Amino acid sequence: MLLAARSRSNARIAVEAGVHVNTVHTWRGRFADLGLRGLLDRQRTGRPPVFTPLQAAQVKALACQLPAETGAPLSRWSCPELAREAMSRGMVSAFTVRRWLDQDAIKRWQHRSWVFITDPDFRPKAARVLDLYARSWDSEPLDADEYVISADEKTSIQARCRCHPTLAPGQARAMRVNHTYGRGGALAYLAAYDVHRAKVSGRTEPRPGINPFMNLVAQVMAQEPYASAKRVFWIVDNGSSHRGQKAAARLSAAYPNAVMVHTPVHASWLNQVEIYFSVVQRKVVSPNDFSDLAQVGDRLRAFGDRYNATAQPFQWRFTTSDLDGLLARLDRHTADHQEESSTARTA
Repeated sequence: MLLAARSRSNARIAVEAGVHVNTVHTWRGRFADLGLRGLLDRQRTGRPPVFTPLQAAQVKALACQLPAETGAPLSRWSCPELAREAMSRGMVSAFTVRRWLDQDAIKRWQHRSWVFITDPDFRPKAARVLDLYARSWDSEPLDADEYVISADEKTSIQARCRCHPTLAPGQARAMRVNHTYGRGGALAYLAAYDVHRAKVSGRTEPRPGINPFMNLVAQVMAQEPYASAKRVFWIVDNGSSHRGQKAAARLSAAYPNAVMVHTPVHASWLNQVEIYFSVVQRKVVSPNDFSDLAQVGDRLRAFGDRYNATAQPFQWRFTTSDLDGLLARLDRHTADHQEESSTARTA
């Protein structure tokens, strides 16, 4: 109406206001007939709202609380439990609760675990690993005859012999795996993944340990191009078989061109071999139907050969800049948490 008062045409008002020209015509006609009263919404048909926006906000706020904070003996909220708690406060039904939570995508059934950074040298240790992924060491680019190996163990892979045969999938039917099984023992799968060549060397051992890990190292370092390489960097986590300076000294004593690089404590996610292990879990181990440990070992070795035939390097995008941003966010989160804790203690 303000634009119409400035002698704008309906078409121009529609463009400037971002509405259809018929809408402009309708409101101008109502204003001409009824004046300011014509600009009010007309009485609508249908049942009026039962709940107020404040009630919806209160239920959403309740869903964003831990149940223990309200005294409920629950680990997480379900819609019926939320509705029961809301009804005890004079609120709503489970259907309404579910509809409101869906509007804001509040997924109260999900949870994610995380851990505080406890390693005082987290940043420099993580930066060294990320620099190696970017083919640099001590701010110098790696030479063509220098390689980066990511290594670890996948422990306790069981041989579960199902008591009834696994049924292949069919039309509109998933693979069927019998629930009951006999235990055929367990083994450890050790793997060394060449980060830039996407080649994996693996072996199975009865259990993990220092000697099994050194057996993996010997298997890799006896091969070319690693045997004659200028340097081979071994990225490992802080597992007991390769922890600390003793492990680094043991490696360099056995192979002078090998350099052990540890990820920070509680930061195995920086080790690219864990991505390979996740592929193994999905494609080889699950749903775990093996007659014995020999079949497990044969399957793992065969998969390693199959993987090497077609694999491409992982597209690792987490850089030192991303690391600095992550640490800054964690610092802010820690400061906020400490402030909230201090306020709670004072109250």
